Amino acid sequence: MKRPILYIAITNHGFGHATRTASVAATIQKLCPEILLIMVTTAPRWLLECYVEGDFIHRQRAFDLGVVQSDSLNMDKDATLGKLLEIKKQQNSLIASEVNFIRQNRVHLILADIPFLAPLFAKAAGIPCWMMSNFGWDFIYRSWGGEFVAIADWISECYSQCDRLFRLPFHEPLQAFPNITDVGLTGGSPRYSAEEIRSTWGITAPKDKTILLTFGGLGLQQIPYDNLKNFPDWQFIVFDNSAPDLSNLIKISDRKYRPVDFMPICGRIVSKPGFSTFAEATLLDAPLVTIPRDDFAEAALLLEGITNYNSHQILTPKQFFQGNWDFLHQVPQPPKQTQPIAKDGNVAIAQAIINYLQSQ
Repeated sequence: MKRPILYIAITNHGFGHATRTASVAATIQKLCPEILLIMVTTAPRWLLECYVEGDFIHRQRAFDLGVVQSDSLNMDKDATLGKLLEIKKQQNSLIASEVNFIRQNRVHLILADIPFLAPLFAKAAGIPCWMMSNFGWDFIYRSWGGEFVAIADWISECYSQCDRLFRLPFHEPLQAFPNITDVGLTGGSPRYSAEEIRSTWGITAPKDKTILLTFGGLGLQQIPYDNLKNFPDWQFIVFDNSAPDLSNLIKISDRKYRPVDFMPICGRIVSKPGFSTFAEATLLDAPLVTIPRDDFAEAALLLEGITNYNSHQILTPKQFFQGNWDFLHQVPQPPKQTQPIAKDGNVAIAQAIINYLQSQ
């Protein structure tokens, strides 16, 4: 029997798309090890290996860019527009080179999160393209108006060629997609026991005084670390090597550890609005503290999602950046919804893909 081959294309923006897609890829590999995974992304291999433990092919290619940002909260719309127009100009050559690769490697199915050219690769190669996301890039760019409206129309047209969308929670309508399957949250699971994490990293503070600060792959330059001096008997965990050396700040420099590995021992996760962090925290019932992002259309959907389904505190930027962090002394708000959210996204998507590949 021919080995089933899955080509997984991932948006070139931050680390969140890479980690949530890699969580699904890892589930596919665990349930059906004979499927060969081709991970197509500029995300670093070490990041993918934090989630996908078995073998995979890493093809370093970018077909979109998301938003050009200097850090987790600041975006450059002019640079973003310039790069999108460049992709539009190169569209035909990008399609030709990928179709060539897809045919040579006898790929059976594309899974994409959520580069808009992927459905065009699939159509030209004569195979299906399935996608997964809680938003499309057309939704983000359309909200910016002006020259971005024509870009959004082009992207919507690309998405309309997609054969099936797995729509994640905290989503916009995703109207460009003709065939939608709703699924639960996706994300990684902790790989170590709480005892192991605490002893390896010298974490001795009680859970309610242990705080994870995580701002995604782009980081956040202006975290007001000075405030940590107000909490001498608390411990803060950060993945930011440029953070200052403070006695109550633990810097995680070993790349085999991920934020999700620390969530079970933390009383709160302080994060920018981002699907992957929000989803992993919600999967583990870890309370979230966050700030709004008025210039990023997805952020409002994410904030609504956590207010409905997780214990939460939503701060103003002023409280976060200029305040003394006394919010840590307040009790988080409980979720508004009494019904829990579905948490089966990894398995639902993985099983559908395995069923399709095994039927071919």
